[in-house]
Amino acid sequence: MQILPAIDIKNGQAVRLFKGDFSQQTVVNPDVLDQARLFKEAGIRFIHVVDLDGALEGKASNRDLIAQIKETTGLGVEVGGGIRTLEQIEDYLEVGIDRVIIGSMAVKSPDFVQAALEKFGADRIVVGIDAKSGLVATEGWLETSQVN
Repeated sequence: MQILPAIDIKNGQAVRLFKGDFSQQTVVNPDVLDQARLFKEAGIRFIHVVDLDGALEGKASNRDLIAQIKETTGLGVEVGGGIRTLEQIEDYLEVGIDRVIIGSMAVKSPDFVQAALEKFGADRIVVGIDAKSGLVATEGWLETSQVN
């Protein structure tokens, strides 16, 4: 079993949301790169990164910062939040990200997941499911689907 510590990025800072509520956030570390270095110094080898701004905006809002995490720490990195196109996935993989997490699009377009798997392989694509009251939450927890 692997346990991956997470860095959730909002407005360039490492934050935690209370029950996925964007209005209830706590800044864990104002310096995302510093937080990643702390994990590395603690012996962590792989981290989970969520682009919360990207989840809201439907794009890779913190792509450059996430690429910096990989480049400066050498940690294994999986990233999710705002992944909506195969081009975004390819871009993340090209800058060295190890795995890309598909969340909302897995519910909205299962064919997108299939296309990503075919193009990039099962070792590079992860499906992430957020649940709220037993239903799949999408769009950065702002919407709830009818999928159990």
